[in-house]
Amino acid sequence: MLHDFSSTVLLLVAGLFPIINPPAAGFIILSLVPNAAPAQRAELARRISFNSFVILLASLSVGAYVLAFFGISIPVLRVAGGIIIGSAGWKLLHSPHDDKKGHEPPRADPSGSESLGVQAFYPLTLPITVGPGSIAVAIALATGFPREGPTPVHAAAVSTALLVLCASIYLCVRFAANVERLLGAVGSQVAMRLFAFILFCIGVQIFWLGLSELIAAQNTK
Repeated sequence: MLHDFSSTVLLLVAGLFPIINPPAAGFIILSLVPNAAPAQRAELARRISFNSFVILLASLSVGAYVLAFFGISIPVLRVAGGIIIGSAGWKLLHSPHDDKKGHEPPRADPSGSESLGVQAFYPLTLPITVGPGSIAVAIALATGFPREGPTPVHAAAVSTALLVLCASIYLCVRFAANVERLLGAVGSQVAMRLFAFILFCIGVQIFWLGLSELIAAQNTK
């Protein structure tokens, strides 16, 4: 029982953590909402971590059935997601650097809070934090779940793994600004450009993986 619990937790965390990459997501979200107040960042971190939990849980439980219902294959999901993620990374990579934004005190206003609330799901959760790559991996991992249905141990392991992943997302998004201050202006810009390039590469990789599968499937016909 304990072995099944620990193996399931390790499998999910090890399989999803590198794809989600919470530290990179934290820096990218910081660059997309640079003028958010600390209270807004805390609320944003809570919403993104909760949205991520829901998306990952849905992907693990019913993701494959939903895709099958709409006739969407995993390769098509990867192609579409790769385009979105690559486009986001490209825009972020070439976004102009505003030297004045770090000298302006953050101000919270109702319209800004409402705007951040709208952005919390799209694009900050989907596809920036939990994108098609994470969804595809979660669906693939779900195929190894017990055929007879989820057991209490298995359900507890899945919940624990998702809580670990979402807690890491929360911490990275919540305290990205603190890390930015430690790195300084130059170090933060280098880190953000690096993570933007990584995001672009992830998008290209996901796109190419899906396209390769579509081409291979077409050649076998």
